[in-house]
Amino acid sequence: MWWLIPVGLFALGFVVLVVHDLVQRSHAVMRNFPVFGHLRYWLERIGPELRQYIVTDNDQERPFSRDQRRWIYTSSKGVNTYWGFGTDKDIERPENYLVLKPAVFPLPAPPGSTEPDHQWPLPCAKVLGAARGRVHAFRPGSVVNISAMSFGSMSAAAIESLNRGAALAGVLHNTGEGGISPYHLRGGELVWQLGTGTFGCRDEQGRFSLERLVAQVEQHPVRAIEIKLSQGAKPGLGGVLPGKKVTPEIAEIRGVPVGVTCASPPTHATFHDVDSMLDFVEQIAQATGLPVGIKSAVGEQAFWADLAERMAAGDRGVDFITIDGGEGGTGAAPLVYSDHVSLPFKWGFSRVYREFAQRGIAEDVVFVGSGKLGLPENGLLAMALGCDLVNVAREAMLSIGCIQAQRCHTGACPAGVTTQSAWLQHGLDPDLKSVRCARYLVALRMELGRVARTCGVVHPALLRTDQIEVLQTDYGARTVQDVFAYEPGWGLPSAADQAAVAALMAPGPV
Repeated sequence: MWWLIPVGLFALGFVVLVVHDLVQRSHAVMRNFPVFGHLRYWLERIGPELRQYIVTDNDQERPFSRDQRRWIYTSSKGVNTYWGFGTDKDIERPENYLVLKPAVFPLPAPPGSTEPDHQWPLPCAKVLGAARGRVHAFRPGSVVNISAMSFGSMSAAAIESLNRGAALAGVLHNTGEGGISPYHLRGGELVWQLGTGTFGCRDEQGRFSLERLVAQVEQHPVRAIEIKLSQGAKPGLGGVLPGKKVTPEIAEIRGVPVGVTCASPPTHATFHDVDSMLDFVEQIAQATGLPVGIKSAVGEQAFWADLAERMAAGDRGVDFITIDGGEGGTGAAPLVYSDHVSLPFKWGFSRVYREFAQRGIAEDVVFVGSGKLGLPENGLLAMALGCDLVNVAREAMLSIGCIQAQRCHTGACPAGVTTQSAWLQHGLDPDLKSVRCARYLVALRMELGRVARTCGVVHPALLRTDQIEVLQTDYGARTVQDVFAYEPGWGLPSAADQAAVAALMAPGPV
């Protein structure tokens, strides 16, 4: 009769749950339907997983479809990335469907480049910092780099995996605004992001300290400094790190209280307009010798017109501009900001680029794009529009195990990527995931190069805007040049830079 014990316990638990549901007043469904009402909330909780794996087709899931995730996963694992039986997209009734126009006589692949190999890099067509004579100007060795993701928002294991992957793939790793952590120092070279909170270079009163910034640069492998004005997914809010993620280690790195939500201010305290911002940029560049740029979402146009005008007329300026699209990701943001505040990348970037191109100085700025550009067709469009570099964030997260659970803001990421839980992190092995990250970065880089050669150019920066068409309903089609009102030659580097990158891409001795 031993089985009566578990049956009795089950019955007792059932009765307790019924009583609880009838007494509580927070949830009408559970009060009206005791026990069974819990099913509704349970289904709501696992809704993303149900839609991801059962309900939606290969192209419906957002922000990344099943096909897109599959390409990233297979690239990172080094397995078969080919598809069979043709496209499953309805390309005869499209909405803004991109088509890259192949050349009749495409260029052959360089010797030994048929498989992903970090020995075949894809360098930037421009030298970062050269136009303004920075002491430590350099040519980035890869057009694909890792975008800003802070330690705190990301776990230690994830940051270490990304940094080690960056070292293996020869790409730059943006620190995000949370400062330089020990996990950023695993071999990868850094772009240090200076956010509105100035984490990592604050004095005892929380104000910006140039001396501490210089000391950090001297101690760490920082190649450039990016001043973050705003982020595409939450412009005007600054960064937000929920208190449950602010561990003692993170609090020490950032200089903030443990367990208290860390919200960066919406603007910088050290400057308030374009003129004072350029003074700040030059101050940092002179003190460090590094290229200094800005990152921003795009909204008002007057700022960009003023910046371009001042740079065209004076001797101050930024070395690079990172444009973050409104479709970009974030660890935590109000829904209205993620969905409706700031322009998507294609709209925003083309408007910014136009301001510089009209004044004849686009060739003097290294343009960086971010916001779902870690897929080959998106990256190629960005480079045709004028981007010299593309940054990837969520795509890099997927490469190290992210399953798009969309729980980044809760601290309960099941893959251990965006959590500070030691238990959840223990499943993410940096030894394995760093290799997968590197494989993905190299695969994307090589895909960009392969499609560029298919279109008849040796480097994706040399793609013209008339080499990509946008298919529309009713059998319409327009070139990207027409869609974005670009003039001939816009989006391309200078003639000298084109010649230099073509020489770099020339095959060496077999």
